[in-house]
Amino acid sequence: MEEEKKKKEMGNIAKASTAENSSRSVSALQALSIHLICGLGLSIALWVAHNLYSINLVSDPSRTLRLIWIVESPIVTLLYSWFRLNPEQCSYLKAVGRGILALPVGALVTALGAIVLGAPVGIEYLPKTINWSLLMSSCMFVPAASVFGSSWSHWQRIFAYTKPNESLEYMICIPAHGAVIGAWLGAWPMPLDWERPWQEWPVCVTYGAMTGYLLAMVVSLGFVLVHGGRQHRKRD
Repeated sequence: MEEEKKKKEMGNIAKASTAENSSRSVSALQALSIHLICGLGLSIALWVAHNLYSINLVSDPSRTLRLIWIVESPIVTLLYSWFRLNPEQCSYLKAVGRGILALPVGALVTALGAIVLGAPVGIEYLPKTINWSLLMSSCMFVPAASVFGSSWSHWQRIFAYTKPNESLEYMICIPAHGAVIGAWLGAWPMPLDWERPWQEWPVCVTYGAMTGYLLAMVVSLGFVLVHGGRQHRKRD
């Protein structure tokens, strides 16, 4: 019995290592390109909202958020699906489908988490919360779902333990945590009695999340460069 257990454990380890190494490698240039395109997606969405629809997060947060996630989510899904695990077994379209499915599921998780942490509840806040959660899901859950699918070990390592061990995982883990930390920091002015329009839910939270997301992408590029240098030295 003990020998059979050891064999099973060794088999599981072998399968895990094979899965970890079966994703497409990401160079520093590819990481830079992906992050630039994702960042441009946010900028373009804000530009379109301001110049074509004459709205912004303060004047019309719900419509502006909807426009942002509608632009950003397909960009993230299509880009990260190229670097899916086991590309021989998982087609590109299947990876895209996983990203699309993760969008509403991740939004539900995000919305419930925000409400638990004090987000306002009510019919008037519902469209804002839904669209904000969809944007957060685009930054956090969609990339991971497109790449890892339902691989629990990867999700656990990225989100529960925060222990990425390759370039692609840094690109997913750090921006996701940056968005969450930025949203949390952005929520601080909400309870203050300044009575400013930008203090309303979820305006300052969104600005904080996008700022944290963009800064974390820059940080992740640094980790990708360091990781790539280590891998190059190991090969030498």
